[in-house]
Amino acid sequence: MRKLNLPVYEFRYRTQGGVRQVLDVYRKRYVMLTPEEEVRQRFARYLVEEKGFPAALVQTEYALQLNKMSKRCDILVHKPAGTPAVLVECKAPEVKINQAVFDQAARYNLVCKVKYLMVTNGLNHYCCQINFETQKVDFLSDIPHYNEL
Repeated sequence: MRKLNLPVYEFRYRTQGGVRQVLDVYRKRYVMLTPEEEVRQRFARYLVEEKGFPAALVQTEYALQLNKMSKRCDILVHKPAGTPAVLVECKAPEVKINQAVFDQAARYNLVCKVKYLMVTNGLNHYCCQINFETQKVDFLSDIPHYNEL
């Protein structure tokens, strides 16, 4: 485990064909453990364990269509009614969070239309709330608890 600005959680690992894998409980399968995947897994667990997000409403590597191209957002959290509520873009710790990362998340949000957009590299986490009526984006000082969404 890397030193990240996230709690350390227990995960199930295995090595197959010389490749270290982690069990993604949201996709219900083992996936290759890359630096970005570690951030994705730990941030998803952080949302569930620390911020009260229901695990059943969290999806990792959510497939979407953007301009007739297949894309995947890292984490998408739904409300109980099934509407998307939170979109998270994860990067490896060595990737700086810059405008291009926010632009990528915003492009995915053209499809998902969530009210909360988050970006993390495991070291720095950003959360913004989007008001579609006023087209205003407010950066929040902390990631809200699920009950506050």
